Amino acid sequence: MSQFSSRTSLFAMAAMLISAPVVAQAPELSPVAHPELWPALKAQPQRDAKVEKRIDALLKAMSIEDKVGQIIQVDIGSIKPADVVTYKIGSVLNGGNSGPYDDEYASPAKWLKLADEFYDASMARADKAPKIPIIWGTDSVHGNNNIVGATLFPHNIGLGAARNRDLIRKIGEATALETAAAGLDWTFAPTLAVVQDDRWGRTYESYSEEPQIAADYAGAMIEGVQGKVGTRDFLSPTHLIATTKHFLGDGGTGGRDQGDTRVSEQVLRDVHLGGYPAAIEAGTQSVMASFSSWNGEKMSGNKSLLTDVLKDRMGFDGFVIGDWNSHGQVKGCSNEDCPQAINAGLDMFMYSGPGWKQLYDNTLNEAKSGVISAARLDDAVRRILRVKLRSGTFDRGRPSSRDAAGKFDVIASPAHRALARQAVRESMVLLKNEGVLPLKPSANILVAGAAADSISQPAGGWSITWQGADLPNSAFPNAQSIWKGIEETVKASGGTASYAPDGKFTKKPDAAIVVFGEKPYAEFKGDVPNLEYSPGDKADLAMLKSLKAAGIPVVAVFLSGRPLWVNAEMNASDAFVAAFLPGSEGGGVADVLFTKQDGSVNHDFKGKLSFSWPKRPDQYVLNRRDPGYDPLFAFGYGLSYAAPGKVGRLDENRPAGMAEATTGIFYGQGRTPPGWAFETQTVMQSGIDRRAQEDARRFVWSGKGSGHIAITAPRAIDLSRESNGEISLVIEYRLAAKPAGTVKVGLANNDKTSFVPIDKALGAAQPGQWSRLAIPLQCFAARGADMRAITAPFFVEANGALDLAISDVKLDYVSMPMNQCG
Repeated sequence: MSQFSSRTSLFAMAAMLISAPVVAQAPELSPVAHPELWPALKAQPQRDAKVEKRIDALLKAMSIEDKVGQIIQVDIGSIKPADVVTYKIGSVLNGGNSGPYDDEYASPAKWLKLADEFYDASMARADKAPKIPIIWGTDSVHGNNNIVGATLFPHNIGLGAARNRDLIRKIGEATALETAAAGLDWTFAPTLAVVQDDRWGRTYESYSEEPQIAADYAGAMIEGVQGKVGTRDFLSPTHLIATTKHFLGDGGTGGRDQGDTRVSEQVLRDVHLGGYPAAIEAGTQSVMASFSSWNGEKMSGNKSLLTDVLKDRMGFDGFVIGDWNSHGQVKGCSNEDCPQAINAGLDMFMYSGPGWKQLYDNTLNEAKSGVISAARLDDAVRRILRVKLRSGTFDRGRPSSRDAAGKFDVIASPAHRALARQAVRESMVLLKNEGVLPLKPSANILVAGAAADSISQPAGGWSITWQGADLPNSAFPNAQSIWKGIEETVKASGGTASYAPDGKFTKKPDAAIVVFGEKPYAEFKGDVPNLEYSPGDKADLAMLKSLKAAGIPVVAVFLSGRPLWVNAEMNASDAFVAAFLPGSEGGGVADVLFTKQDGSVNHDFKGKLSFSWPKRPDQYVLNRRDPGYDPLFAFGYGLSYAAPGKVGRLDENRPAGMAEATTGIFYGQGRTPPGWAFETQTVMQSGIDRRAQEDARRFVWSGKGSGHIAITAPRAIDLSRESNGEISLVIEYRLAAKPAGTVKVGLANNDKTSFVPIDKALGAAQPGQWSRLAIPLQCFAARGADMRAITAPFFVEANGALDLAISDVKLDYVSMPMNQCG
């Protein structure tokens, strides 16, 4: 699922939307596909006459109300089991920030308990109508990553570098087993995006820029998750329903989540179709429509692709699920009303928010009036029932009574952890090695960088929470950090290992391993305007240079969800390892960096780049098929101990005129993005120090009438995707004293400003202390803000005396109830 999906706009709104270059208009491209140009497939499994007869009987006995319920899926943060007693909803899901009973850290037992409650509600009937079991979908995208303690495998970008189909199949099996143990039926995986622009915040969910790798892996992952078609293992209790996503072209939107893939039909087919044929022939039972558009038409409303190509031409007979409220972006639709999507071939809405009953009522009225034909409704329900019957949900009873359920010892079992550790070893790519690696475990080793002893950072996004950021190691009780894996390896061989996040030491080490890289993110927050690593904060580079200047051999272990421009960091390192996002088994890193005790190679590097590596930060479109292809390291590159190579000194010059790589920051480090400005009216302002000299501003309202401050953009920006994605406006501030009057924060559309009162939050803040306030963008939308055309994304108005200092204003994901709107 694209969480909020997706799972975005360029979350780096401040730089990207304003500094985008003007380009010549491309020739008009059609959003209408021609089915005869697409491959005809042998979709699996073949239909079972007994199953189809059973569906016929169910459809005949079902009311139109029950049929409409089947085509709606609702997030568990918006619906309770009691609602399902009345509204026979076909499915629930847990979004990236939803947990059982509003607990993101819920135990597996709580997940199973809630699964039983939803199942029981779906089967509770006072009439004689058919009882249709509900199914629960989840984003198990690199393990059962929503559950505390589960095995977290490397994200797809690392698995793509491993080039190991058998490994992929086994990861699918382990993920399915750990998810089924918690009572869940269905995973929104695998992602088969063929990413062509690495600025996209979901690049790490892609196996490769090359469609062939997705094609090689798709069947293996589907068989791992669902079992092999034609065997008793297929959709057995130890497996799940798989989802192939996001159909189609999600990787071609120019780095902009939920954007527009403007390509010819041939390119859409030859590049972006990638692994779909293999997935369909391996029996994938659901396909998720992409949030994105193709040549201007939203995929959730593209009949030529969803129906004419996917279902009719390719023979897919499972069901098509929407993404997170993706139907609401179809022309003429809202989140609560979209018959166009169903008529185009969407079989099930994925809905989050308080208005799901409105969606139900509107869809029911449209089914009764014929806006949605009886044949189209029956086809959608038939497909859903077919998958429910094939997967055994009609016959296996409550989730807790199923064979795999409740066997929590499979979660992070020794076998699964060993598999994850193998995946770590095989997914790392050695980019540079000037004779430093492998290291001797008997040596004196310094491990540096805060990322070394973090588990959330190498796990990346979609780890416990949607964005995966700022989680303590205690949230991963069955995991091992990279530092702990190194310490274990070195101590076992009689060496010494010390950990210093800042790289400081008292006794000069024989070598230093510096672990650093991108902080966790998912869509929205992960989109960037270029591939420069850590702009504006060069602490990692300074640490590398300091250690190298001290004459210490430096091994860099770089964590990232995409290739990035790290020429300076590479120059400051003697060896450089692209570890991508390796997950919860940090010991796999040590397995490859160190020799055996006798000095022989323990494990050699196997990883080969599945994405081309840039030599400049503006090479975000860098694919092997592109004209003028000129990477630093080409697709397929990867050194090893058996096949070493030399990397010369790299160019560290940043291209002139390139947009600053911000991260959704409207104000930070004492400045607004280029072209933006602070506007004040009857408010005095001055620079103050918080973390550095004049990196914050103080604003003083005299109390004589109303006054305001605002951050204005040079032209309107579109925050509709961020609003849909439950992103918040986050302000770090300090009060000198309690406000004397009312204070409110707003978003402005030219002459209209939509406000949220913040008196309660300011009243609870401690004067003289820095505080943090997060207001969901949905709050402004609910008050009438046109999120598609925001001219001032930060506006503060006060009608009394107020002394307010501000150091940061940004967009971010904050885990909080949706109704905290002042």
